[in-house]
Amino acid sequence: MPHLIKQEPQPAHQPQNKLAVSMARTGAEVEEAQRVRYQVFAEEMGAKLPSANEGLDRDRFDKYCEHLLVRNLQNNKVVGTYRIMPPEQARLAGGYYSETEFDLSSLVNLRDSIVEVGRSCVHSDYRDGATITQLWSGLADYIGKHDHEYLIGCASISMADGGHYAASVYNKIHKLHASPVEYRVTPRCRLPLESLNQNMEVIIPPLIKGYLRLGAYICGEPAWDADFNCADVFIMLPVERLAARYAKHFMKQAAQS
Repeated sequence: MPHLIKQEPQPAHQPQNKLAVSMARTGAEVEEAQRVRYQVFAEEMGAKLPSANEGLDRDRFDKYCEHLLVRNLQNNKVVGTYRIMPPEQARLAGGYYSETEFDLSSLVNLRDSIVEVGRSCVHSDYRDGATITQLWSGLADYIGKHDHEYLIGCASISMADGGHYAASVYNKIHKLHASPVEYRVTPRCRLPLESLNQNMEVIIPPLIKGYLRLGAYICGEPAWDADFNCADVFIMLPVERLAARYAKHFMKQAAQS
């Protein structure tokens, strides 16, 4: 899947939550992440999940990943999550999750330096800057403590309108942020761009906008993920490309840890 972090305006009177970010350390904490993923992906987005009868979003990659959690300290609930798969775990898993949607053979020489992020989501009651900042700072801390050179992942775009919005978002971003040819990947189930309206006025999803500001590449055409009813673009962020004005903010948490 996809990542989905959708930022929505919050009422001015809403009290500020006390949030903390950490890595899951127990199976129970991983299930907390899987439960909030289920609430967002299945209950809210209508995704068809094989583990739906458990009230969890669980797949075969979870046991190979580290799970970043944002927790509301006032009620102890996990309200946001990211999962992270380093290269040594991808080898044990038989590949990255992204490879279920894209042919990554062009990146074979980089595999030992790639970390994959995905399944990012925030509970609908907590979609504000504070929660998203906690997720980004936790990811920054992870990157600062490891030597991975490339961050990859599938970033999702809603297909609630049949795909026109997704096609228009892709059309808006791919020319300005297209990767070098050597990083191009091929979707296994391609979104049929030519049959969709690619010229709508659209707002770029916040997560994708955040990646692009940090210097990420768009590495080819979107894949169509029918189970999650979304289009996924494959992004690659070379750590050395972190734009200077964002890198300082993005990495400061790691430097202080």
